[in-house]
Amino acid sequence: MNFIIDKNNHPIYLQIYRQLREDIINGVYPFNTKIPSKRLLADELSVSTITVEHSYALLCDEGYIESRERSGFFVIFRQGDGFAAAEPTTFRAPAPIEKSNYPDFPFSVLAKTMRGILSIYGEAILEKTPNKGCVELREAIRRYLQRNKRMSVDIEEIIIGSGAEYLYGLIIDLLGRDRIYGIEHPSYEQIEKIYRAAETRIELLPLSSDGIDSTALSSSEATVLHTTPYRSFPSGISASATKLYEYIRWAEKNGRFIIEDDFESEFSISKKSKDTLFSLSKSENVIYLNTFSKTISPALRIGYMVLPKDLVKSFEEKLGFHSCTVPTFEQLVIAELINSGDYERHINRVRRKIRKSTHTTDA
Repeated sequence: MNFIIDKNNHPIYLQIYRQLREDIINGVYPFNTKIPSKRLLADELSVSTITVEHSYALLCDEGYIESRERSGFFVIFRQGDGFAAAEPTTFRAPAPIEKSNYPDFPFSVLAKTMRGILSIYGEAILEKTPNKGCVELREAIRRYLQRNKRMSVDIEEIIIGSGAEYLYGLIIDLLGRDRIYGIEHPSYEQIEKIYRAAETRIELLPLSSDGIDSTALSSSEATVLHTTPYRSFPSGISASATKLYEYIRWAEKNGRFIIEDDFESEFSISKKSKDTLFSLSKSENVIYLNTFSKTISPALRIGYMVLPKDLVKSFEEKLGFHSCTVPTFEQLVIAELINSGDYERHINRVRRKIRKSTHTTDA
């Protein structure tokens, strides 16, 4: 194991996690093989066992490995050219979950930021923004995605709109109504309603225990896959690491696209943000979408999508005439919340509270 650890670059457990993950993805440790014990790896890298334990916990959480009692850690990630399952799988969906009620964003912080924006910008908040959205907000989102999602994007790839449902409509106009759109079944009811209202053809793709059923996906006629990999609503199902790469392989064929709806991912209890399909794919065919309705307030109808570079010119030619649907003032407020660190501090507070609650329940 030739890992390179820079002990001046913290956290060290993320360095171990990323290198071991790459070895698993590249087949150095194939499916169902045992990886080195925590103690063995700690001794080899001259780090603490606790550090390695944190790395293994992340790999378990994301579905790359699993712990087997009295046997150690084994790889459960499958890599290959085909799909993970060749036969239909039987799956009984869990009971529907209710929409999550997370602690509110602190009103005092929001009010203070609003007053600050009024003071700094004055009458400039009445000016029309660029069609893609305020430069200030798009730049703040660009840096946020780089810090937290390992997504390196250009500001021209980011489009601001009044919530996810509005952005779904833009994506349909961009990719075309003659395509077949595959959506998770069950899924958030508004997704299906919007595709039907746009008179597009849709395929309902049943969920298995770790994402869309492999057989259903491989036999689908869809050319666009709309998925909520972190936490599908209402089933609560999260896509495993194996499933994420299955989606990516599916999209590599015949000009297919993925719409990655990153619903609620900010509130993952993991100590590391979940990998996005956008960051994992190398094919420039994933459209990433997120909103601020859960992290700040549903009253702020603000969402954003990130286009792959290859779609930016097409968007500008087909839809560049659309005016931004979000008021300048609200965009500047969110930009300031991100730039000041208040946005991420709130997210981290909520995540710590969820982790504490989860540990208390498990105990």
